[in-house]
Amino acid sequence: MKKLIVLSLIAMTSSMAVQAEDLSKYQAETQAVVMPFLKQLGAANQQAIANGGHESAVGVCKEIAPQLAGDVSRQTGWKVSRVSLKVRNPMLGTPDAWEQKALQDFEARLAKGEKADGFVVSEIVEEPAGKFYRFMKAIPLQQGCVACHGTSEQISDGMKAKLKTEYPNDKATGYSVGQIRGAVSVKRPL
Repeated sequence: MKKLIVLSLIAMTSSMAVQAEDLSKYQAETQAVVMPFLKQLGAANQQAIANGGHESAVGVCKEIAPQLAGDVSRQTGWKVSRVSLKVRNPMLGTPDAWEQKALQDFEARLAKGEKADGFVVSEIVEEPAGKFYRFMKAIPLQQGCVACHGTSEQISDGMKAKLKTEYPNDKATGYSVGQIRGAVSVKRPL
Protein backbone atom coordinates (compact mmCIF):
# COMPACT_ATOMS: atom_id res chain seq x y z
CA MET A 1 0.00 0.00 0.00
CA LYS A 2 2.80 2.44 0.91
CA LYS A 3 4.58 1.59 -2.33
CA LEU A 4 1.40 2.39 -4.30
CA ILE A 5 1.01 5.75 -2.53
CA VAL A 6 4.67 6.63 -3.15
CA LEU A 7 4.37 5.67 -6.84
CA SER A 8 1.19 7.74 -7.13
CA LEU A 9 2.92 10.75 -5.56
CA ILE A 10 5.91 10.35 -7.88
CA ALA A 11 3.63 10.15 -10.91
CA MET A 12 1.65 13.17 -9.71
CA THR A 13 4.80 15.21 -9.09
CA SER A 14 6.18 14.26 -12.50
CA SER A 15 2.88 15.19 -14.16
CA MET A 16 2.83 18.56 -12.36
CA ALA A 17 6.41 19.29 -13.49
CA VAL A 18 5.52 18.47 -17.11
CA GLN A 19 2.39 20.66 -16.90
CA ALA A 20 4.41 23.55 -15.43
CA GLU A 21 6.93 23.20 -18.28
CA ASP A 22 4.10 23.12 -20.83
CA LEU A 23 2.45 26.13 -19.19
CA SER A 24 5.68 28.11 -19.36
CA LYS A 25 6.21 27.15 -23.00
CA TYR A 26 2.62 27.99 -23.97
CA GLN A 27 2.81 31.32 -22.15
CA ALA A 28 6.01 32.31 -23.95
CA GLU A 29 4.55 31.31 -27.34
CA THR A 30 1.31 33.16 -26.62
CA GLN A 31 3.03 36.33 -25.46
CA ALA A 32 5.12 36.25 -28.64
CA VAL A 33 1.83 36.57 -30.54
CA VAL A 34 -0.09 38.87 -28.17
CA MET A 35 2.57 41.55 -27.72
CA PRO A 36 2.91 42.35 -31.46
CA PHE A 37 -0.91 42.36 -31.71
CA LEU A 38 -1.10 44.95 -28.90
CA LYS A 39 1.70 47.04 -30.42
CA GLN A 40 0.04 47.01 -33.84
CA LEU A 41 -3.28 48.01 -32.30
CA GLY A 42 -1.64 50.79 -30.28
CA ALA A 43 0.15 52.11 -33.37
CA ALA A 44 -3.10 52.11 -35.39
CA ASN A 45 -4.81 53.99 -32.57
CA GLN A 46 -2.05 56.60 -32.35
CA GLN A 47 -2.06 57.08 -36.12
CA ALA A 48 -5.84 57.55 -36.17
CA ILE A 49 -5.62 60.14 -33.38
CA ALA A 50 -2.80 61.97 -35.16
CA ASN A 51 -4.75 62.02 -38.45
CA GLY A 52 -8.26 62.76 -37.23
CA GLY A 53 -8.37 63.24 -33.47
CA HIS A 54 -9.70 60.98 -30.77
CA GLU A 55 -13.04 60.46 -32.49
CA SER A 56 -11.29 58.69 -35.37
CA ALA A 57 -9.79 56.22 -32.88
CA VAL A 58 -13.28 54.82 -32.37
CA GLY A 59 -13.00 53.33 -35.86
CA VAL A 60 -9.78 51.57 -34.87
CA CYS A 61 -11.45 49.86 -31.94
CA LYS A 62 -14.61 49.10 -33.89
CA GLU A 63 -13.12 47.94 -37.20
CA ILE A 64 -9.38 47.41 -37.04
CA ALA A 65 -9.06 45.71 -33.63
CA PRO A 66 -11.53 42.90 -34.48
CA GLN A 67 -9.90 42.53 -37.91
CA LEU A 68 -6.42 42.22 -36.35
CA ALA A 69 -7.68 39.75 -33.74
CA GLY A 70 -9.38 37.75 -36.50
CA ASP A 71 -6.19 37.72 -38.57
CA VAL A 72 -4.13 36.48 -35.61
CA SER A 73 -6.80 33.88 -34.81
CA ARG A 74 -6.79 32.54 -38.37
CA GLN A 75 -2.98 32.48 -38.53
CA THR A 76 -2.57 30.61 -35.23
CA GLY A 77 -5.75 28.56 -34.93
CA TRP A 78 -6.34 30.17 -31.52
CA LYS A 79 -9.23 32.39 -30.44
CA VAL A 80 -7.77 35.85 -29.81
CA SER A 81 -10.06 38.58 -28.52
CA ARG A 82 -10.39 41.58 -26.24
CA VAL A 83 -12.85 41.28 -23.35
CA SER A 84 -14.00 43.48 -20.48
CA LEU A 85 -16.32 43.52 -17.50
CA LYS A 86 -17.71 46.79 -18.91
CA VAL A 87 -18.16 46.05 -22.60
CA ARG A 88 -18.43 48.52 -25.39
CA ASN A 89 -19.40 45.93 -28.02
CA PRO A 90 -21.34 43.05 -26.43
CA MET A 91 -21.01 40.95 -29.60
CA LEU A 92 -17.21 40.88 -29.39
CA GLY A 93 -16.19 41.84 -25.87
CA THR A 94 -18.35 39.83 -23.47
CA PRO A 95 -16.16 37.56 -21.35
CA ASP A 96 -16.94 33.88 -20.79
CA ALA A 97 -16.89 32.46 -17.24
CA TRP A 98 -13.11 31.83 -17.22
CA GLU A 99 -12.43 35.34 -18.54
CA GLN A 100 -14.82 36.91 -16.01
CA LYS A 101 -13.00 35.22 -13.15
CA ALA A 102 -9.62 36.36 -14.47
CA LEU A 103 -10.85 39.95 -14.89
CA GLN A 104 -12.32 39.92 -11.37
CA ASP A 105 -8.99 38.60 -10.03
CA PHE A 106 -7.19 41.43 -11.87
CA GLU A 107 -9.58 43.95 -10.28
CA ALA A 108 -8.98 42.49 -6.80
CA ARG A 109 -5.20 42.70 -7.29
CA LEU A 110 -5.52 46.30 -8.49
CA ALA A 111 -7.62 47.15 -5.40
CA LYS A 112 -4.78 45.81 -3.22
CA GLY A 113 -2.40 48.30 -4.83
CA GLU A 114 -0.68 46.18 -7.49
CA LYS A 115 0.08 47.84 -10.84
CA ALA A 116 -1.99 46.39 -13.69
CA ASP A 117 0.81 46.58 -16.29
CA GLY A 118 2.06 43.07 -15.55
CA PHE A 119 -1.23 41.30 -14.88
CA VAL A 120 -1.19 37.99 -16.74
CA VAL A 121 -2.99 34.75 -15.97
CA SER A 122 -2.70 31.45 -17.77
CA GLU A 123 -3.65 27.84 -17.19
CA ILE A 124 -4.52 24.62 -18.91
CA VAL A 125 -8.21 23.84 -18.56
CA GLU A 126 -10.41 20.89 -19.40
CA GLU A 127 -13.74 21.94 -20.93
CA PRO A 128 -16.57 19.94 -22.53
CA ALA A 129 -15.11 20.78 -25.97
CA GLY A 130 -11.61 19.56 -24.98
CA LYS A 131 -8.38 20.70 -23.40
CA PHE A 132 -7.31 24.33 -23.82
CA TYR A 133 -4.54 26.67 -22.84
CA ARG A 134 -6.17 29.88 -21.56
CA PHE A 135 -4.27 33.18 -21.33
CA MET A 136 -5.20 36.73 -20.44
CA LYS A 137 -3.16 39.93 -20.25
CA ALA A 138 -4.70 43.00 -18.64
CA ILE A 139 -5.03 46.22 -20.65
CA PRO A 140 -4.63 49.11 -18.20
CA LEU A 141 -6.13 52.43 -19.24
CA GLN A 142 -3.49 54.85 -20.54
CA GLN A 143 -3.72 58.66 -20.40
CA GLY A 144 -4.76 58.96 -24.06
CA CYS A 145 -7.62 56.50 -23.53
CA VAL A 146 -9.64 58.77 -21.22
CA ALA A 147 -10.92 60.68 -24.26
CA CYS A 148 -13.05 57.61 -25.10
CA HIS A 149 -13.18 55.66 -21.81
CA GLY A 150 -12.85 58.31 -19.10
CA THR A 151 -15.44 60.00 -16.95
CA SER A 152 -18.29 62.02 -18.43
CA GLU A 153 -16.33 65.21 -17.75
CA GLN A 154 -13.31 63.89 -19.67
CA ILE A 155 -15.23 62.80 -22.76
CA SER A 156 -16.07 65.58 -25.24
CA ASP A 157 -19.61 66.12 -26.50
CA GLY A 158 -18.47 65.09 -29.99
CA MET A 159 -17.04 61.83 -28.65
CA LYS A 160 -20.19 61.16 -26.62
CA ALA A 161 -22.27 61.56 -29.79
CA LYS A 162 -19.93 59.29 -31.76
CA LEU A 163 -20.01 56.61 -29.04
CA LYS A 164 -23.80 56.80 -28.81
CA THR A 165 -24.05 56.26 -32.58
CA GLU A 166 -21.43 53.52 -32.83
CA TYR A 167 -22.12 51.78 -29.50
CA PRO A 168 -25.67 52.41 -28.28
CA ASN A 169 -25.22 49.94 -25.37
CA ASP A 170 -21.79 51.23 -24.32
CA LYS A 171 -20.70 50.44 -20.75
CA ALA A 172 -16.98 51.16 -21.26
CA THR A 173 -16.69 54.62 -19.71
CA GLY A 174 -15.97 56.00 -16.26
CA TYR A 175 -12.40 54.72 -16.12
CA SER A 176 -9.36 56.53 -14.79
CA VAL A 177 -5.73 56.06 -15.79
CA GLY A 178 -4.29 52.79 -14.48
CA GLN A 179 -7.60 51.00 -14.11
CA ILE A 180 -8.16 47.82 -16.07
CA ARG A 181 -10.06 48.57 -19.27
CA GLY A 182 -10.15 44.89 -20.18
CA ALA A 183 -7.78 42.21 -21.36
CA VAL A 184 -6.48 40.37 -24.37
CA SER A 185 -7.72 36.80 -24.14
CA VAL A 186 -6.38 33.73 -25.91
CA LYS A 187 -8.02 30.32 -26.01
CA ARG A 188 -5.72 27.78 -27.57
CA PRO A 189 -6.79 24.19 -28.26
CA LEU A 190 -4.38 21.50 -27.10
